[in-house]
Amino acid sequence: MTTRILPAVGDPDAARSVVTLLSQLPDAEPAAPVTDSTQLVDTLARLAAASLDELPEVVLVHERIGPVPALELVREVALRFPAVGVVLITVDASPVLFSAAMDSGARGLVTLPLGYEELASRVQAAAQWSAGVRRHLGGGADQITGPGGTVVTVSGAKGGVGTTVTAVHLALAARASGRTVALVDMDLQSGDIASYLDVQFRRSVADLASIADISPRVLQDAVYVHETGLSLLLAPAEGERGEEVTDRATRQIVSALRGRHEVVVIDCGSQLNSANAAAIEMADTALLVVTPDVVAVRAAKRTVRMWERLQVRKAEETATVVNRHHRSSEIQPPLVQKITGTRIAGVAVPAHFKELQAVVDAGRLHELDAKSTVKQALWTLAGELGLVKQAAPAAGQPGKQLARAGDRGSLGLRRRTGGR
Repeated sequence: MTTRILPAVGDPDAARSVVTLLSQLPDAEPAAPVTDSTQLVDTLARLAAASLDELPEVVLVHERIGPVPALELVREVALRFPAVGVVLITVDASPVLFSAAMDSGARGLVTLPLGYEELASRVQAAAQWSAGVRRHLGGGADQITGPGGTVVTVSGAKGGVGTTVTAVHLALAARASGRTVALVDMDLQSGDIASYLDVQFRRSVADLASIADISPRVLQDAVYVHETGLSLLLAPAEGERGEEVTDRATRQIVSALRGRHEVVVIDCGSQLNSANAAAIEMADTALLVVTPDVVAVRAAKRTVRMWERLQVRKAEETATVVNRHHRSSEIQPPLVQKITGTRIAGVAVPAHFKELQAVVDAGRLHELDAKSTVKQALWTLAGELGLVKQAAPAAGQPGKQLARAGDRGSLGLRRRTGGR
């Protein structure tokens, strides 16, 4: 049996050495190395979306891979792609590191400098384990969820551009279509999801920060189930507690949520810290909200460039939506796309704050009228991002979207579908 191997090695010289040695292994089919953690996870997600059988049997993770630390990357790959055997390549062969690697989900550890016999043994063991898991799963697409639920982060180019309103309605749209949805407030110092949805709850994301292994029971205790059916993980009431939420804690929390929900929407606010940077990096879709004014567009460009410098997200992998859009605005979506280098959403959210004012003041954003043009635009955006579950086509009505009873017009998706 051919063993497909995907090396994740950042250093070019080390990558050449690894590939040369892998090519000497019997029945081995090494792929071209990926150079960073983002590329590795994206590659595996793309292959998993096609089929379980497309995934490599073995992934080799070099200890110097970045920007995500090697052990954190091993943990993420093991959680999201359980049918892949992960082997860590490291200089340190101490019992402490070996134990930490096994706890993270690695199936083996190879020491540097690489030796043929040791590498062959570890790769063979990981491949056999992977084959056993796939036999257990049956190889059927319906029996494995691949990378798990869809994660969407919503970030603001600056404060006050409508980030939280956008995040809340994307989550509501997904929930209305019948999906299980978690809405997370990662604006750790000034999050307002609780205020917008009239929620008072003592638990927050900070309560999960110090927990090494987040079990379903622990997660359930920290989540508030809203009357709309959304599972809410709120920002801490005391803003200073936001410092307790590290990038490592964020990765564990997001992985736990995506394993139990079909859609996870994360409000990242407008300030970047290690916690929401980790969320943005893990996201399937990173959405940036901007308003059509010079200050906001400049802020969006600054944000995108900063994400690129910090290796959080590439510009072309970021989606931008224009909020408070008006046809008479001098700044239109195509110009925003040109300035930021991001891909622009197909829908722009109109400038009709009067529709929102009453429900925002009352803390009942979820009760926004279905006829609201703002709601229709945001729910259409949810469909564009793939958050809305497709309904089974009715006779004579192919492709119609599933809508909640009494909220038919709010999705605004029939009109959009018909126009394509």
